[in-house]
Amino acid sequence: MRFFIVDAFTDRAFAGNSAGVVLLDEPADPAWMQAVAAEMKHAETAFHVAATKSLRWFTPVVEVAFCGHATLAVTHVLGGEQTYDTKSGELRATAKDGWVELDFPSDPPRPTDDDLSEILPGVDIEYTGRGAENLFAVVKDAETVRTLEPDLDKLKHTWTGRLLVTAQSDKTDYVSRFFAPGIGIDEDPVTGSAHCILSPYWSERLNDKELTGEQASARGGLVRTRQDGDRVHLTGQAVTVLSGELHV
Repeated sequence: MRFFIVDAFTDRAFAGNSAGVVLLDEPADPAWMQAVAAEMKHAETAFHVAATKSLRWFTPVVEVAFCGHATLAVTHVLGGEQTYDTKSGELRATAKDGWVELDFPSDPPRPTDDDLSEILPGVDIEYTGRGAENLFAVVKDAETVRTLEPDLDKLKHTWTGRLLVTAQSDKTDYVSRFFAPGIGIDEDPVTGSAHCILSPYWSERLNDKELTGEQASARGGLVRTRQDGDRVHLTGQAVTVLSGELHV
């Protein structure tokens, strides 16, 4: 079985978000896929079956229903136009001229009264909401996002244990960080699925359908977004850093 390690949402190696990619000839046992993902230790490892167009994603501890950066990584490896059968429905992606565009469902946040004061102590929160699977918070400025030190243990035991924090930025249109201890990821470097929430929120607030977001993790990355009704088009680059064969 062929496998790859791809840095997604970046144009240089050892930046962006690293994903494992495993290409399968036939469907595999989920327990085996989970074991491979645990061995690879990336935020997500993607498993693609060419015959069925099936695409599944696993963190080191659990399968997830949706993952943007690993989908970008698979498309970068396969090239061309791709359609994937996933637990989140049919997803489409295109690799062209060194860029990958992902066509994903929009996930606009709905306002909530979630109390995040213990998770983000001392932080002035302007807006709280929820997407399909993530808590969502808007704070006053980009510097607050960059210097956040959330209480990950408290976050782990809330709803799905995932939190997206964002603010407007003077370097890009917006900046964000994503914390997900509930699925075994303290902080995700660059999160494609999070931009399905960020795009509709910031597109409405900034009155602009085409935006660029920075995810301000230690590795960092940029995501271009284009809001198109109930779809979000995410565009980014990727770099293959390793390829080989999986023997077990």
